[in-house]
Amino acid sequence: VKAVALDPRNDFSVEQALIKKDVQNLVQLSVTRLLDTTNPSLSTIKMQVFFDMNYASRAELLSEQHRALEGKLAPAVRDITDSHPHIQELQSIYQKIISYVLLSSGLGSPTDIEVIREVTAGLQSVFPQREMITFISLSKKNKEQQLKNLAKLVTGIRLYNKECGKGGSSIDDLPAILKESIPSATQNIDERLNACHRVAYQYTALLESTQEDPHRYARLSSFKLKEALFHVRQYEAFLCILLSDAITSAQEVEKMNVQFAATMEQLKNTVQSKVSIDTKEVFPLFIVLSNLWSGFQDEMLLLSFLANMTNNLQQFSEIHSQLFPEEMLTSLLEGVTVKSDEERIGETMGTRVNVSDFKNREWLFPETTDDFDQLLIQYHGFCAHAIGVKGLTLPGNPAIGILKHKERCYVFSSKEAAYTFAQDPDKFIQLNIEKAKEHAELILLLELYHQFEYFAPFEQARNAGKRWIKPTTQCDSCTQTDIHLLPPTIVTSYEWNEWELRRKAIKLANLRRKLTQAVQTHLSHMRRENSTQVYLPKDTSTQTKRHNSSNVPRPQVFLQGLRGGSSPATRMVKVDLTRPVDEN
Repeated sequence: VKAVALDPRNDFSVEQALIKKDVQNLVQLSVTRLLDTTNPSLSTIKMQVFFDMNYASRAELLSEQHRALEGKLAPAVRDITDSHPHIQELQSIYQKIISYVLLSSGLGSPTDIEVIREVTAGLQSVFPQREMITFISLSKKNKEQQLKNLAKLVTGIRLYNKECGKGGSSIDDLPAILKESIPSATQNIDERLNACHRVAYQYTALLESTQEDPHRYARLSSFKLKEALFHVRQYEAFLCILLSDAITSAQEVEKMNVQFAATMEQLKNTVQSKVSIDTKEVFPLFIVLSNLWSGFQDEMLLLSFLANMTNNLQQFSEIHSQLFPEEMLTSLLEGVTVKSDEERIGETMGTRVNVSDFKNREWLFPETTDDFDQLLIQYHGFCAHAIGVKGLTLPGNPAIGILKHKERCYVFSSKEAAYTFAQDPDKFIQLNIEKAKEHAELILLLELYHQFEYFAPFEQARNAGKRWIKPTTQCDSCTQTDIHLLPPTIVTSYEWNEWELRRKAIKLANLRRKLTQAVQTHLSHMRRENSTQVYLPKDTSTQTKRHNSSNVPRPQVFLQGLRGGSSPATRMVKVDLTRPVDEN
């Protein structure tokens, strides 16, 4: 509906309210365009909506996958962490921990007895059942953290056992699978991209030839050919995004393969060289193995997503074979020179804009501009002159010179196009906007959201953060002004308060009656200060010739006859054994 309303050929005014007749006309035109299955413009818009609604970046896709996995495991986690079992119920909680570890790792089927045995053995080696009493005494947050650590440890142990040939038969060899799948997926996207390039070059050559000799191709509709070219260029842009993601995935897998092999080798050396193994040495290595394996699983998910997106986009390109069969294109291209984008750029590599020919224009060149390759070029890198004038999407050559106009950068396909555009940039920018109104698919292809802010796909309007188009480059800036440009003229002695003035006046009046007086006598006149010094007494000490001491004798008494004898009566005799003082 927005595309029909924007088209100037339909005579709708966006700024005015529509009457009933205009609404009926708008509905009729919209239905007519929706039913026109032979129009490439409709197919292009469908493809743009599909890509905007279904494509997600690496970070978004992985974040959504991890969030979904946590949602699936949440009931199992709650059963373990929220329960306060008795001693008799610890066995059932331990079985639930085994199930959680198996489900969170994603290694093997949960119904395979051999897999359950491997997980149980790995868990018992790092978390025996006797530690369940300590586990249930932890807080809910600590329980969840320990569950995650146990899952990673058991996963690392199973991966190590698989490497040593002691199990892990149900674990897929993800590095080997990725090694075969990624080149295949990249080649698939690359082949479709090459076919897309070939068709785009042919359409561009046909459009250029029809503009030079319109009578030669009277039976060919130029309007449909332009829309077909825009469709191919949009398909090419989407394939480039998918190919970039596939290349990034291949680079990440290559890094993880190196890290996985190095960690496994380090773990083997640590385990095999020692009789007793310190858990502080091997546990971190098991966790690293688990994290790397999770990375392999993420790359498998990304690869499957890219393959599905590539296959689903293919359905939108079938319209070309219906409108322009191969035999028809071959006959039309007789006597026409088909040039690729690289050949067009190569023809203009020796030309460059002369800056002295323009007074009020800013031109950017590789040798005079920092981060020249990182500049955000308008119109998706296409020639800013050819879009509005010729209706063609010709590749721009930055080596000719990049025109910076109103903080936006523009490239051109030739020196002549650059000179023409630079004479009146606003005029040609408006022509491009009018061309985008006629062909609504150009708004997304040429990234014209700053001119059509109200014309955005549904998903982008709902979630501003999800954009496959690069946003406008922004930077933080600040300004500062001088605090005092002129010398200060503030009278510090000024007082607006009348009572403050009265207080100062009273203070000055009192000071006039205050006199400072000093008296000096003849005895103190010219007297100098004297000082005296004494010798302090020195410390002395005395000592006796010898040390002596004395002690009193210790009293001792012996009692005899207390045990009795032959006589029935007891006769006790007391004997004093204390030595005299003289003997001491």
